[in-house]
Amino acid sequence: MLKVATLNIWNRFGPWEERLVAIRARLAELAPDVIGLQEVLRSTQGDCLDQVDLVSRGLGFHAAWGLASEAHGFPVGNAILSRWPILRSETFPLPHGGSGERRSMVFAEIDAPFGKLPFFVTHLNWKLHHGHIRCEQVRFVAETIMRTSPIDGFPPIVVGDFNAEPDSDEIRYMRGLTGLGGPCVYFADAFGVAGDGSPGTTFARKNPFAAIVHEPDRRIDYVFVRGPDDRYRGEPLESKVCFDEPVAGAFPSDHFGVVATLSV
Repeated sequence: MLKVATLNIWNRFGPWEERLVAIRARLAELAPDVIGLQEVLRSTQGDCLDQVDLVSRGLGFHAAWGLASEAHGFPVGNAILSRWPILRSETFPLPHGGSGERRSMVFAEIDAPFGKLPFFVTHLNWKLHHGHIRCEQVRFVAETIMRTSPIDGFPPIVVGDFNAEPDSDEIRYMRGLTGLGGPCVYFADAFGVAGDGSPGTTFARKNPFAAIVHEPDRRIDYVFVRGPDDRYRGEPLESKVCFDEPVAGAFPSDHFGVVATLSV
């Protein structure tokens, strides 16, 4: 079995030191084989804030990180933490549709015990009315995965903060329900396939860090696996929301995460 997860760590907003304790505690409890993180600061300048190191220190992970943009003078991007060695990694800028936002997708080829594992993490445009831009971005995500991941290899996994609900055009595209005017693709939505039957909300007003923006509760964080696979690899067996409880009074982030167990 393979356990993968995703979490947007919310940059260093809010009470970062307390949130770091909560992130590390929940990460140690969850013990995923691979996790994709979004909004991860990494700098060797100034106060040398390296959230990849701070989150993963002492937990036995190999790491890859890729730049998305500069936030308040610090480079921010996406990270992959893996129990197994990372053979190579690459960062792909996403189309931005003239919005001015800078987003990316990070790819890592992981040397897993069952073979090379292609793993991707991304973070799409956030504004509620940017669905048309997210549609451009998911098409780019799918095309890039197809170009970089052989169809006969282990099914590629893509996780992240898609900032879109399950019935949006962009997520329906990922699930094979629309081609957005072009060819269709299919990625299994792990929570949709193997969740616990709950809404799976990952941005919720019960979290005070999310409540401050007065946005509706919704499921916007995902674990996707390309399929189907003729050897039944990558089948979602179980999935649930994680990082959804506070530690010593502090939630880990403004988002909750998602974890999924997949067949190998």
